[in-house]
Amino acid sequence: MASGYFGCRRPDGGFDPDKFAEQARSPQVKMIEVKLSQGAKPGHGGVLPAAKVTPEIAATRGIGMGEDCISPATHSEFSTPLGLLQFVDRLRTLSGGKPTGFKLCIGHPWEFFGIVKAMLESGILPDFIVVDGAEGGTGAAPLEFVDHIGVPLQEGLLLVHNTLVGVNLRDKIRVGASGKIITAFDVARTLATGADWCNSARGFMFALGCVQAQKCHTDRCPVGVATQDPVRQRAIVVPDKADRVASFHRQTLHALLEILQAAGLHHPADLKPHHIVRRISPNEVRLMSELLKFLTPGDLINGNFRYQLYEKYWPLARSDSFAM
Repeated sequence: MASGYFGCRRPDGGFDPDKFAEQARSPQVKMIEVKLSQGAKPGHGGVLPAAKVTPEIAATRGIGMGEDCISPATHSEFSTPLGLLQFVDRLRTLSGGKPTGFKLCIGHPWEFFGIVKAMLESGILPDFIVVDGAEGGTGAAPLEFVDHIGVPLQEGLLLVHNTLVGVNLRDKIRVGASGKIITAFDVARTLATGADWCNSARGFMFALGCVQAQKCHTDRCPVGVATQDPVRQRAIVVPDKADRVASFHRQTLHALLEILQAAGLHHPADLKPHHIVRRISPNEVRLMSELLKFLTPGDLINGNFRYQLYEKYWPLARSDSFAM
């Protein structure tokens, strides 16, 4: 659920709890994710051009035909860290108790610190957090945002993982990760950094036929992937592409299995930072456990900040504001 509240919105664009409850209680809905931002365009609302709005999309989203669909950059239901958690808790109740969390691309560290402080003060915890890296992309995003805005996945994931460890909440909240995760090794490295699972889109788009033409927002995708034009959609032969996508998924998981076996591990959760080795110069490699900075349980609660990032910004974070 992004800031446009599509599928559960009022005519004025606000959130409609009754529509949400009706949709969320459908058996095919397994979990609820509030999207604060995504790696391709953090801090930027989405735009669906009028040319791509079909009658089916208009009915599904609850929007009008013949006009651009503009998603605001922020949510109208909350404006503070505490408000976010209260909204998550409200959605969890409306959905009948389904796992509910939020997704974000990390920006300033004190913004996420404020969310964690709100967890400690309110006792409201999300079931999961998905960290999207700045590497994440869509051809519909502004190029300057794709290239320069947001924190990369490794640093964003490490911040989230460390902060939850530092306040003794890591074992209570699952952490997912996304952002240019394509290969089995990408998955292994991300799990070793602190994620519980990985989301992947780019590799599956390649398997489907995406050539990264960056025409997603024009309705003129040359391979028929991101278009509502029935003529262009003919480029996708569904039975063939379905096999390719399924094969990519199957072989990627098999490759991950082989990586685990080669490392002598039994489960992806066994991957730790010391299993990943990184070259840092033409004649030197080091373990990721030596390169990255990790907190130990309770560090932030006990005032043992260890590193300048936490020492400087944790005290400045506020549960009642995303600003310092």
